[in-house]
Amino acid sequence: MIDYSDDPARLDVPRIHGWLASSYWAPGIERSLVERAIAGSHCLGAYRDGVQIGFARMITDHATFAWLADVWVDEAARGQGVGRTMVRWFLDRPDYRDLRRVGLTTLDAHGVYAALGFTPLARPERYMERLAPAFAALLEPAS
Repeated sequence: MIDYSDDPARLDVPRIHGWLASSYWAPGIERSLVERAIAGSHCLGAYRDGVQIGFARMITDHATFAWLADVWVDEAARGQGVGRTMVRWFLDRPDYRDLRRVGLTTLDAHGVYAALGFTPLARPERYMERLAPAFAALLEPAS
């Protein structure tokens, strides 16, 4: 049985850091940055037999907008609906259910998010971003 909890005391920060540091979106991220991100977010952990097997976080103004980030499922638990359940956990909460917009980015999980109601941007021409130079360099294609 998998237990889902937003109790910050249960988060296995070293494990979360290892996952995110190995991700395509935050390769090599420093642990201190992961700790700051966790502190400024509503975090959810998925646990099997007391061991953390999943993580996700939501960043929000609690009124109009939220950003879903760092959805991660341990490789041994993938394909079991853990990621989808974590995202649904957030989307079903009264704090987030009626927000005007919940955003996210993904490279390879479009189908997972589409099944939960996410769509491509309705007006992509209105969106812009500002990347830190060091982060932008990580996103450049390898030559």
